[in-house]
Amino acid sequence: MTSGSGELSGKVALITGGSRGIGRAIALELAGRGAHIAFNYFRNHKAAHEVEEAISALGVRCLRVRAHLGDGDVIDGLFQKVSEEYGRLDILINNAASGVMRPAAELEDRHWDWTLDINAKAPWKCAIAAANLMTDGGTVVNVSSPGSTSVLPDYFVVGVSKAALESLTRYLAVELASKDIAVNAVSASFIKTDAVDAFPEGSIAYEMAQRPTPAGRVVEPGDVARVVAFLCGEDARMIRGQILLVDGGEMLVRR
Repeated sequence: MTSGSGELSGKVALITGGSRGIGRAIALELAGRGAHIAFNYFRNHKAAHEVEEAISALGVRCLRVRAHLGDGDVIDGLFQKVSEEYGRLDILINNAASGVMRPAAELEDRHWDWTLDINAKAPWKCAIAAANLMTDGGTVVNVSSPGSTSVLPDYFVVGVSKAALESLTRYLAVELASKDIAVNAVSASFIKTDAVDAFPEGSIAYEMAQRPTPAGRVVEPGDVARVVAFLCGEDARMIRGQILLVDGGEMLVRR
């Protein structure tokens, strides 16, 4: 699909953490539906260049920005670059995430601050900055995780940050409604990406990413990307403040 032929034709979308994993899949899905893309990345220059080329090959514009979202000043600079390149924004996908995988008793203040700054504070700051560029309304989709409501080993601070992100989703859905900005979240099951590979082999998250769900197969990044794209379209305009779980039914069963 090329620019002008998709349901999001001419829209401008910013995907945080868009160079790898779920973020990459979302960026390519929205580009395939006609949206111009901006994305940030932190460290992996090679992956960022590759996804930039893949997006451009779909016939849409692409802006690649290196930015660490734990720094509020950097967030301001990211949105300034989006404004300079496109003049507006229609879609924000808060996908970037990080975290320290340790039990609560083994965490230090710096681990808490790092995780909450990137996973909760940054989406709040990004949503407010995005709203200032969404002059004709828009869409914000936050990417969460089942660890927001289910307790997983060594997932303490990440789970807390994702619970905060889901609460943030509900509050912003109401506060930004007057600007015709729809805010929702997609809770993505554990998927075999670089992020899940960071879990120790044999951990629950690692095993969940490997085994078939009740739907008969593992969840893939494209499954999540298509749900995100749906939330960005007109058919979803009256969905507000909801958390859509994409897990193939995994969280319904005990194993």
